[in-house]
Amino acid sequence: MAGKFHLSILLLLAALLLQLFDTAALTDSDDFAGLQALKSIWKNTPPNWEGSDPCGLGWEGISCANNRVISITLASINLSGQLSSDIVKISELQTLDLSYNTGMTGPLPQDIGDLKKLSSLILVGCGFSGPIPSSIGSLQQLVYLSLNSNGFIGGIPPTIGKLSHLYWLDLADNKLTGTIPVSDGTSPGLDMLLNTKHFHFGKNQLSGEIPSGLFNSNMTLIHLLLENNLLTGDIPSTLGLVKALEVVRLDINSLSGSVPENLNNLTSVQELFLANNKLTGVLPNLTGMDLLNYVDLSNNSFVATDVPPWFSSLQSLTSLIMEKTQLQGPLPPSMFSLPQLQTVAFKNNRINGTLSFGSNPSSQLYQIDLQDNLIDGFTQRAGLNIQIVLVGNPICDEGVTESYCKIPEPSPPTYTTPLENCNPQPCTEDRVSSPSCTCAYPYTGTLFFRAPSFSNYGNSSIFASLQQNMKASFKSHGLPIDAVSLSNPTKNIDNYLLLSLQVFPSGQDYFNRTGISAIGYMLSNQTFKPPKEYGPFYFIGNSYPYFAGLQASSKKSSSGIIIGAAAGGSVLVLLLLMAGVYAYRQRKRADTADKKNDPFAAWDSNANSGGVPQLKGAKSFSFEELKRITNNFSELNDVGSGGYGKVYRGTLPNGQLIAIKRAQQGSMQGGLEFKTEIELLSRVHHKNVVALVGFCFEQGEQMLVYEFIANGTLKDSLSGKSGIRLDWMRRLKIALGAAKGIQYLHDLANPPIIHRDIKSNNILLDERLNAKVADFGLSKPMNEPERGHVTTQVKGTMGYLDPEYYMTQQLTEKSDVYSFGVLLLELLTARSPIEKGKYIVREVKQAMDTGKEMYNLESILDPIVASSPSPRSVERFVDVALRCVHESGESRPHMSEVVKEIENIMEAAGYNPNAESASTSASYEGHSKGSNHPYSNQSLFAYSGNYPPSMLEPK
Repeated sequence: MAGKFHLSILLLLAALLLQLFDTAALTDSDDFAGLQALKSIWKNTPPNWEGSDPCGLGWEGISCANNRVISITLASINLSGQLSSDIVKISELQTLDLSYNTGMTGPLPQDIGDLKKLSSLILVGCGFSGPIPSSIGSLQQLVYLSLNSNGFIGGIPPTIGKLSHLYWLDLADNKLTGTIPVSDGTSPGLDMLLNTKHFHFGKNQLSGEIPSGLFNSNMTLIHLLLENNLLTGDIPSTLGLVKALEVVRLDINSLSGSVPENLNNLTSVQELFLANNKLTGVLPNLTGMDLLNYVDLSNNSFVATDVPPWFSSLQSLTSLIMEKTQLQGPLPPSMFSLPQLQTVAFKNNRINGTLSFGSNPSSQLYQIDLQDNLIDGFTQRAGLNIQIVLVGNPICDEGVTESYCKIPEPSPPTYTTPLENCNPQPCTEDRVSSPSCTCAYPYTGTLFFRAPSFSNYGNSSIFASLQQNMKASFKSHGLPIDAVSLSNPTKNIDNYLLLSLQVFPSGQDYFNRTGISAIGYMLSNQTFKPPKEYGPFYFIGNSYPYFAGLQASSKKSSSGIIIGAAAGGSVLVLLLLMAGVYAYRQRKRADTADKKNDPFAAWDSNANSGGVPQLKGAKSFSFEELKRITNNFSELNDVGSGGYGKVYRGTLPNGQLIAIKRAQQGSMQGGLEFKTEIELLSRVHHKNVVALVGFCFEQGEQMLVYEFIANGTLKDSLSGKSGIRLDWMRRLKIALGAAKGIQYLHDLANPPIIHRDIKSNNILLDERLNAKVADFGLSKPMNEPERGHVTTQVKGTMGYLDPEYYMTQQLTEKSDVYSFGVLLLELLTARSPIEKGKYIVREVKQAMDTGKEMYNLESILDPIVASSPSPRSVERFVDVALRCVHESGESRPHMSEVVKEIENIMEAAGYNPNAESASTSASYEGHSKGSNHPYSNQSLFAYSGNYPPSMLEPK
């Protein structure tokens, strides 16, 4: 009976397993092999890392998309081992975060550069060592590179300079040596990181001078942290070119020479640390740096200087630290009236006279340390609660007993998050009472703030604000937390503010691994943004030993283990049968999936069309679907036509308006162009690039399905065909939107894309007149080996075509820049690029006179532009256009520069570059009752043959 019972149970389980096998999706085999290899060399991996389907079974710390592993986040779970080359088998990996696992040791594998999709490599607070591999420079999609608080040695790889998308670069708190690499024409360097906001290199052993070539005016850098290294030489004057800087820490080095006079060009800097160097010359003049909160120039060798007037002019100042800086003379009472001032520390100088706070001292003042100066008088004020230290001054001669003549007893500030209107209860074991008075096992660690703008750590309200901010941020991201507690603010030897952090779970007294990794990831990848006054920070989490299930019972029922002997043979046969059926169904399902997911099964790769397209999200429509959506392609839905074919309007079942571009028989695109447009548009997603919804490739048809763009082409609006009046502000807005779309194609698309056919017919305007770049039939993806240029057959549109590209057949991103410059001139003049035999570029250059208003172009400009209320903005716009159509591609700006310049033009003219154009298209004066779609007869007048050179000269 027992054998029959167990056999029945097994048969039922077998049926369930077969059903499961029939419906489950399997993780990619290479991804599974990579995870299995890592699991074999890592200790303390999550217990649910079992089975052969990490995506389907929900392995903790693993995130997937389309059965490919795209993320591994395993922070603070006491993981140990090494990061082997097996990681590169997971080729779609985008995020790798192993932070706060000190047991992760050894070097990073050299072939980590093969993870081409990786955008976040975050290994904070581990035990990794060895040199940082140069192959990291191959991770072209990398946005976050956080390797701080490890044991890396060697130099900073110059190849990091190739990471054009990098936003966050943190190599601090390692053992890095050597100089800071800059490019030299043959090798890359960190000066190429124009989009990187954060250089965090403190607490290493970097040596040599700070290269003058490290900085340039195109950088968007906001945090420069080089503190606590072995740097020597002068502070380069080029530092003053980086206008975006907000935090500068060059302290605790051996820098010498005078501080550059142009340092006060950095008007956005809020924290400036130059202390503990060998700087000489006069004290720097910081006049104009009105956002400065914290200034520390202590322990340098400046020449003797009277107290400068800029001390009293910096209205944002909270902390002025000038110990041992050769200051002399009296302190002006006006300095103490600065509204935010908290700390004045002028130890070991030659300050003299009488100390007076004036009539209106700051209510924030809490500490004034003037030890070892020459002060001989003090005008006290009643009611001030300020710690004043005058030890070592004449006023404190022997026998004086005033409190300010005594070294104060150290009293470190205390803070603990207050209780939330509850009574704490005693907790058993290692559990802790939270601010909500529940007992739980908190996740703990330390927050390190590298440059806080305040110095009064006894102000509890500022920490309460941080605690509330952090709790709200965690909850807004759906993390399972009940409360956050901060405590023990301290200042360490590196001048960092440290805070102890406890995060308490919600609904139970422990976190699982997913919860811990999610919290750790929010802190390691800087998703959590503290209030601005805290400045740059990092977090070091402690391992979390309280996961549920670690002490699971080992008791098992003997009746669940013993199986009757009579059932043994049957079970074996059943398992073999299951294996056979499973293998058959898996192969059948794989074949079905291949057919279902391959809309190009009939694609003829030998018919000059290349391999089967690789798609990312575009839907394959059947011919019958599109026939039904367009009412059998009726004339009523015909909204445009061209040499390629016709465009039809339709509505999807979900209500989305679409435009269907249908090639006419005999005039179809070549297979390669059709494939290119599908592949490129399916992987680009930007608000200023027209979105591809899908395509149809069956029954001899080639059709592309786009989002419907209500207001047609820019060409139609400039020519008056659409009835939309484009004033100067709207033209600027359109130019900015188109520039952003092209910049996205050049800098952020993967791979980067050269459009090759930028023109007014390929800029579409939606219902709010937002510009969208369209028509990718001639576009060229630029894979890594081709980033400089690619030699290719010349294609484009007459009048917009780059002469350099035409002459050399070498296509670069600057070819699009030239075409865009022509487009800008078209916006200015409302003329076609070639009109009545005249070329717009040549006409503008010949008519220009920079000594006259609007450059004497009134006769060429469109009357709407000529009547602009901001003539200077028109002139600057002309300047940008002419830079774009420069004869030499090298002399043309990058699209990122063009975007920035147009934004500056708009702001200077009083327009908001981020504002919406209008509520709807109907709000535009003269808006026509009908709408024409972009694909008119003119839109496909594209070049693929020979133009006479005279038509292409930009002279």
